[in-house]
Amino acid sequence: MGLWQRTPDLDELNATLKNTVGEVLDIRFESFDDASISASMVIDARTHQPYGLLHGGASVVLAETLGSTASYLCIDNRRFYCVGLEVNANHLRGLRSGRVHAVARPVHLGRTTHVWDIRLSGDDGKTSCISRLTMAIVPLGEQPPKA
Repeated sequence: MGLWQRTPDLDELNATLKNTVGEVLDIRFESFDDASISASMVIDARTHQPYGLLHGGASVVLAETLGSTASYLCIDNRRFYCVGLEVNANHLRGLRSGRVHAVARPVHLGRTTHVWDIRLSGDDGKTSCISRLTMAIVPLGEQPPKA
């Protein structure tokens, strides 16, 4: 099971996207192994910026959806919940069509924070964006840290 507190169920994860921005943007959880989890998102009019390229904000939605889900799978959700503290993205090359694929790998899985490295690439496998997501791990019943 590797880093996962619970073995990911891809059908269950995809069902959680119903009636969310993930459904609107056709985000799909696709695979996992002992050290990573992956998802993809459509590149079309829903995710384009005005010049026909994949919108950087849409890339960040994919990265944060994938990384926050990964953190959730690494915690005891009977005792904790997780919320995003910070996300950043370096957009390296533009994409116009197909699907953008993302792989999240942990950089740090601490008691109170998780940090994820999330790499996005086009159908050709070339990296288009590198994102880092920091998650706060909060005991149930407590408020998340103030920004």
